[in-house]
Amino acid sequence: MAEGSESDDKTEEPTERRIQKAIDRGDVAKSQEVNTLFILAGGGLALMIFSGGAAQDLSRALKGFIENAHMVPGDGAGIRFALTRVLLAGAAAAAMPLLAMALCAIAGAMVQHKPLWTTEPLAPKPSRLSPMAGAKRIFGKEAIVQFVKGLLKISIVGAVVAVVLHGQRDRADVLARLDASAMLPAARDMLLALIGSVLALHAFVAAGDFFYQKMSWRKRLRMSKQELKEEYKEQEGSPEIKGKLRQLRQQRSKGRMMAAVPGATVVIANPTHFAVALKYERGMDAPLCVAKGVDALALTIRRVAEEAGVTVVENPPLARLLHASARIDEEIPVEHYKAVAEVIGYVLRLRRPRG
Repeated sequence: MAEGSESDDKTEEPTERRIQKAIDRGDVAKSQEVNTLFILAGGGLALMIFSGGAAQDLSRALKGFIENAHMVPGDGAGIRFALTRVLLAGAAAAAMPLLAMALCAIAGAMVQHKPLWTTEPLAPKPSRLSPMAGAKRIFGKEAIVQFVKGLLKISIVGAVVAVVLHGQRDRADVLARLDASAMLPAARDMLLALIGSVLALHAFVAAGDFFYQKMSWRKRLRMSKQELKEEYKEQEGSPEIKGKLRQLRQQRSKGRMMAAVPGATVVIANPTHFAVALKYERGMDAPLCVAKGVDALALTIRRVAEEAGVTVVENPPLARLLHASARIDEEIPVEHYKAVAEVIGYVLRLRRPRG
């Protein structure tokens, strides 16, 4: 009951962080049926491409062995020699299909997920030694689903094989009476027909199993509301995350300031260290601080102001006082009204056309 209750609590979709952590430890959604499909397809393709020449080579080897069987010495050395030749001929014929199947098995895994290197699945876990955990794996829901799926697959594939072989029964009757050179090509054609039928059926099985495994994987990674809160707190408490958020806020604040400088009335600065951009329009109670900065940022504010035609007034004491006390997007402190009013009055007089 406790386990079922815990599972019911996990109603929230997994976060990207939880998904990435699962992938990092080797827990990914994968379907064995997709791998089987690729292996079958690789074997069938290799059989179609390479079986002609391989069948001829193998048939020649078998024909020569059968026709000259009476010449093989009956001692152990002679039998070993004959068997070695037959086995080498069989291995040469099967080499390319086996290589193709191995490569397709790797491709089947890569199609489902990008290559991943982790040793965590190999690490010893006490839960694997637990009898209760073992019983759960054997008799649990997932084990029952896999058992039913395997039973249905065997039944369906068996039925397809039976239908295909039943259609080939006339050829199978005469297969044993064929010459060795004709027996292998005929057997190859029957095998290709069988693989093709199984492959077509298995494509549907693999597609269904892949989506089932994907859904089961995401469901297994679901989180409870409490886990979401804890993860959010953990991320917020991380120095890296805090630093990144602070950097983003500073970049956005700097961007807003630079955009506001061309609309300022005046920039009060000292030659290099401080710059404060103020905006004043008729009807405002007091001038508004729209941007401020020191050193490199101060120089940037001056450059943007000059490019926009905003007057820059050098007043080092007032620039330092305003930078220390004024806040962005707020009115300047009352104690600086008189000094700032003199500067703005000076700027407005400069703008008046001379009569």
